[in-house]
Amino acid sequence: MPLPTRDQEWPPPWMRPVTRMYLQHSAWYSGDPDRLAKAYGADTIPGLGLDLKGWDRPMAASGGFLGRVSRFFWGSPTPAGQSRSTKLHVPLAGDISSTSADLLFSEPPTLRVGGKKSQNRLEKILNEGSVYPSLLEAAEIASAFGGAYLRVGWDTTMAEYPVVDVIPPDASVPEFVSGRLWSVIFWRVVAEDNKQVLRHLEKHERGRVYHGLYLGDERRLGIQVPLSEHPETAHFAEMVDEDGGFASGYDKGLLVSYVPNMRPHRRLRGTQLGRSDYSGVEPLMDALDETYTSWLRDLRLGKGRVIVPDVYLQNTGRGRGSMWDPDREIYSGIGMLPPPGGSGSNMLTISQFAIRTEEHAATAKALVAQILRGAGYSTQTFGEASNDVVATATEIHSRERRSFTTRQRKIGYWNPTLSWMADVLLTIDRVVFGTKVSSDRALVEWPDGVQPDPESVGRTVNLLKQAESASADVRVRMVHPEWDDEQVEAEVERIRREKATEFGEDADPYVEAYLPRDDDLSG
Repeated sequence: MPLPTRDQEWPPPWMRPVTRMYLQHSAWYSGDPDRLAKAYGADTIPGLGLDLKGWDRPMAASGGFLGRVSRFFWGSPTPAGQSRSTKLHVPLAGDISSTSADLLFSEPPTLRVGGKKSQNRLEKILNEGSVYPSLLEAAEIASAFGGAYLRVGWDTTMAEYPVVDVIPPDASVPEFVSGRLWSVIFWRVVAEDNKQVLRHLEKHERGRVYHGLYLGDERRLGIQVPLSEHPETAHFAEMVDEDGGFASGYDKGLLVSYVPNMRPHRRLRGTQLGRSDYSGVEPLMDALDETYTSWLRDLRLGKGRVIVPDVYLQNTGRGRGSMWDPDREIYSGIGMLPPPGGSGSNMLTISQFAIRTEEHAATAKALVAQILRGAGYSTQTFGEASNDVVATATEIHSRERRSFTTRQRKIGYWNPTLSWMADVLLTIDRVVFGTKVSSDRALVEWPDGVQPDPESVGRTVNLLKQAESASADVRVRMVHPEWDDEQVEAEVERIRREKATEFGEDADPYVEAYLPRDDDLSG
C-alpha cells in the first residue's frame, strides 16, 4: 500500500510504548545528562524522581495516578537553592554498544558469491563503498536500540556503485508478516516553523519505494504536499510516478533489511523487534550514576574547612564585608574566658568529613559487574580483571565465554542480512550501473574473533616443523588463516625458493624431501 493519505497521529498510536523505550535507550546511549533527565521526567513533575511507566496511556487503563511509577535517580530534579546539577553520569552504556560492535565486526566477515567476476565486483563495492564501517555503525546502533536497518541505495552523480547506509529504528514504522519485514516507513523532520512540522516519509515495499512530504504539527502528520516544496525532497519529485513511488530494481524483496540485536523481546512479548543490550539493566545503570555522584559529593564535602569566630575576621571596610587570612600568625588577645578545659585556640573549628572511597569503589564495581552480566558480557571483555599474563586464544575464550556466547547469538541474526546484502548490491549494480555480474545470496564466513598471540603461534609452527608433522602448506595456513589457496601456494613457493637459494644445488636430502616439488605445485 502507498503512503498515508489522511491526517493521523504520528508516530502511530501503537508505536507509543516502543517510542518511549527508544527515548530512554537513546538517552543512555548518548551519555548526555540533560537527555537522561528529560527521558526520566526530571523536568515534568518537580520533586518526585519518577520513571513514568505507561504515562502516555489513559489514567483508568494505567491503574491510577499517571500509571505505575518507580523511583529513578535521573528523575529527581535539581534540589532547591542549588544553582546547577551535580549529578555525574558514567557512560557505560556507550561502552557496551561499542564493545558489542567490536566483537562482531572489528574483523569483518567474508562474503563469498559464485563467479570470480561477481566476487571481485562485490569486494570492490564493499571496500570502496565503506560498507564495513557501516556494519560497525549498525551493530553499535542495534546494541543500543535493539535493532538497526541497512538500506541499499544509489546516487549516480556521486558513486559508480550502490551504497549501504544505516538507519536507526527510532525513526521507523515497520510492518512484519510471519516474522519477516514486510514493509517499513522511514520518517524525518526536514523543517519546523511556528509549531508547523514538515516531515519526509519514505516507504519500502517489495519492488517499490514511495516518497511523500507532509505538513503537520508536533503530534499530527498533517496533509501531504508536493515533494518540490522542500529542497531536500525536490529531486524525488522527478523520480516518482502518479502513485508517489518508483520501481526499486530488486523484485525479490525490499531494499531494506532489519537486523534485530537479540530476541525475544522481554518487555514487548510477541513483537519482532529486537531487544536492546540495556533492556533490564537501566535501574542498575541509574544506581551506578548515583553511586559515582555520591562519591564525588564525599570528595567535595571532604575538603578541609575552618570555622572561625567573628572577632578573627578582618574588616575590609564599610559595605565590603570581612575576611580571614589563614596565613596570619599573630592575633590580639580576646577579652573573654577560654572555653572550659581548653584555650582560646579551641575557638577555631576544623571541619573535614571522611571520604568513603573503599565503600563507593566496591559498590561501583559490583554494579558494573551486574550490568555487564545482564547485558550478556564478561567483565574480562571490558578489562575489569585483566593482567599481564599472555593468554592463548583458548584461554581468552574460556575467560570471556559469556561475551563470545552473546557474539555467536548475534551472528545468527546478522547472517541473513549479510547474505541478502550481497544479492541486493550486485542486483542494483547490474540494473542501475549496467555491470555484467550475476547476483546471488552470499555465503558468510566469520573470523574466530580472537587474535592469537604471534609468539605462541610461532612456537607451535616451529615445533611442528621440527617434529616433521606438518607440511609447509599447513604451517603457512596456521600463520595466515585469512589467506586463500592462491596466496598460500605463492607463499609456499617463495619458501621453497628461499630454501633452494640457501642450501644450493648440494642441499641436504632431508631438505629436498621436505620441500614441495614443482610437479606437486603444478598439480
